[in-house]
Order: sequence, then C-alpha cells, then structure tokens
Amino acid sequence: MEAMKIVEIRSNKKQYLDLLLLGDEQESMIDRYLDRGEMFVMTDVHEHAVAVAVVTNEGDGVLELKNLAVSPSYQRKGYGRQMIDYLCKHYRNVYQMLQVGTGDSVQTMSFYQSCNFIYSHTIPDFFTKHYDHPIIEGGRVLKDMIYFKRNLE
Repeated sequence: MEAMKIVEIRSNKKQYLDLLLLGDEQESMIDRYLDRGEMFVMTDVHEHAVAVAVVTNEGDGVLELKNLAVSPSYQRKGYGRQMIDYLCKHYRNVYQMLQVGTGDSVQTMSFYQSCNFIYSHTIPDFFTKHYDHPIIEGGRVLKDMIYFKRNLE
C-alpha cells in the first residue's frame, strides 16, 4: 500500500464533489451535511485525492460518518479501512461512538462489520423516501438505511 496523507479540508469542500458522489449519489443530500461536517481527504504522494470522508457531530458523544468514498482505481486495497481507522483515532478522546448509515447492500454492510462496526438499527424506506431516483448497489435497489456503530473508547 502506498504512503498516504490524510488532511482536513475546511473550505472549498465541493472541489471533491466527484469523490463525494461515489459515496452519496445525490448532490442535494450531500449539501445537507457537507457544511456542518468535518471533511478529510486522503492523498497519494502526487497530492491526488484517493479517498474522502465526512463526519458530523450528532450530539451525546455520537459522531456520524456521512460519506466515505474511495476513488475507483484505489478501491478494495484497504484505503477505506485506513480512513476509518484514522477517524477513530482522531476522534477517540472527543466522541464515544462513531455511527454510519448505509444501504442494505451485502458488500457495504460486510465492509463495515469487518471494520468492527456492529448493527444498531434500521430506518425503513429511507432511500425510496429521500432520493429522487433509485439507488442501485450490487444490482439491487436500496430501500432501507442500515445503521452500524463502533465504540471509540
């Protein structure tokens, strides 16, 4: 795995919209959390963006991972896991829990479970109610939002 650098992005977050759209297909949904979220970008030695993550403070010691995306040519090489590990270390003395909501896709759910997240709860019909087009992952139309959580302590 290449040496990567992770930096917080405090302004001009939309310059990474192409990557953000990999993690959340609808720009209006990204707009709901981008400004209030803290954004991190992983770059390679040439300063190319490899991965992006946006987290928000949900109160009561809970941090939510709203967007995690890895550039297609870098996917399935451990960079998403590396970003999650970074976030957990970065926030472990500030928040008690990191939660993430994702579609009911086996591949994505198993990824989070492999990163030490455990099932929390389900929001039925989230994707069909909040998105203006069907969200398809792994050949399936996503319907429910599945929440996972991971203790940071």
